[in-house]
Amino acid sequence: MMTKFNKTLLAAAVTLASTQSMAAGFQLNSQSATGLGRAMAGDAIIADNASVLSRNPAAMALFDEKTLAIGASYADVQVEVSDVHYGDNHLGSMDNAAEAKLIPNFYYISPINDKWAYGVAAFSNYGTGTDLSSLNNGHDFNTPIDLLGNTEVTTINFNASMSYRINDSLSLGLGVDAVYGSGTLTRNGEYTFLGNPMDLNLVDVEADGWAIGGIVGLAYEINENHRIGLSYRFSPQMDASGDIMYNPGLTAPENFNSIEIPIADIAQLAGFHQLTEKFAVHYTAQWTQWSSFDNISVVGGDINHANDVIKDYNWEDSWFLSFGATYDINENWTVRAGIASDQGVVGEVSSLSIPDSDRMWYSAGFTYNFNDKSSIDFGYTLVAGEKVHVLEDSKIVGAFPGIPTEVSAYTESGANYFSLQYNHTF
Repeated sequence: MMTKFNKTLLAAAVTLASTQSMAAGFQLNSQSATGLGRAMAGDAIIADNASVLSRNPAAMALFDEKTLAIGASYADVQVEVSDVHYGDNHLGSMDNAAEAKLIPNFYYISPINDKWAYGVAAFSNYGTGTDLSSLNNGHDFNTPIDLLGNTEVTTINFNASMSYRINDSLSLGLGVDAVYGSGTLTRNGEYTFLGNPMDLNLVDVEADGWAIGGIVGLAYEINENHRIGLSYRFSPQMDASGDIMYNPGLTAPENFNSIEIPIADIAQLAGFHQLTEKFAVHYTAQWTQWSSFDNISVVGGDINHANDVIKDYNWEDSWFLSFGATYDINENWTVRAGIASDQGVVGEVSSLSIPDSDRMWYSAGFTYNFNDKSSIDFGYTLVAGEKVHVLEDSKIVGAFPGIPTEVSAYTESGANYFSLQYNHTF
């Protein structure tokens, strides 16, 4: 499965990436078809299939049979960048700066006895991908190549978890995350200074890395129809190493050993309430500690810089709030729907590279049960983002290099998620 991600960038890409991820910052909320059919509402406690492992390891205690879930989400992302200019120089617009992505996932849960259960999973929590480099073409003036370029980023999370049932109501869970990613990032183009054109290479990266994180969870069953889940994911700082070239002085490219990127912790509270024999409601409040994402830095320079901050972000913590409902039509068919409000992370420091905004999620999906052992899920989500005005300084346009010049643009992002998943109990 890892080979499917060998053309993606773990961390270096986020320094200048646009928000293809379609959640706050560069976070993904697409770990299952079931979840995408209800705007991820209640996903940390519903436990209707093994994909609950991505949200709350304690919920494994709700299973009394071995169960498997395997699927993929197709993210058809649209990122529009318009009216890009500085001073009287206009760079134009792009209708779609992002590429569609396939995001696979795998989950397996096995009860050991009436107290213990274990599970393993593979899924993605973070990712993005854009190409803004064409905005640099066809101009007779310098363009902000330090803000525009090609980026690919995806991570894959390998998780192993255990759960323990304390009593009929309370269960606890603990998991370890091994996070891997790799890929490329380039920022280069033609630059003219004092009438002399030159090829300027600002960033050229091929990097990969591993990091270890963890998750703790709690599941509380009020009774057979009502339950609440709580989890906290400890996210690691990613250290990506490989071929890392960064040009801090705009004239002297320097090789570095690694790039350091802090990843946000995630906490969530979820509830599930079976109101009638056929109808249930569910909800999620998810908090992400994006304030820890303060800057991106490179370490171990081979010339003059032992380390250097590539970019400051100073993001803010964000909330993802969702509400959904499920209805069992009959023994074979279940339908679900949900709506969510996703808060952006950008504070006072705006960024053309990551022009985050508030978004709304509109979701619908269904389950078809082939029999009492096998089922298939389909989920669809429309993500609608706001149009935002972005102002950011470039250091390679204007009269002299190194003197900040304000670049202005408008960005708007949206997505259509399609997801399919097969579930089986043993």
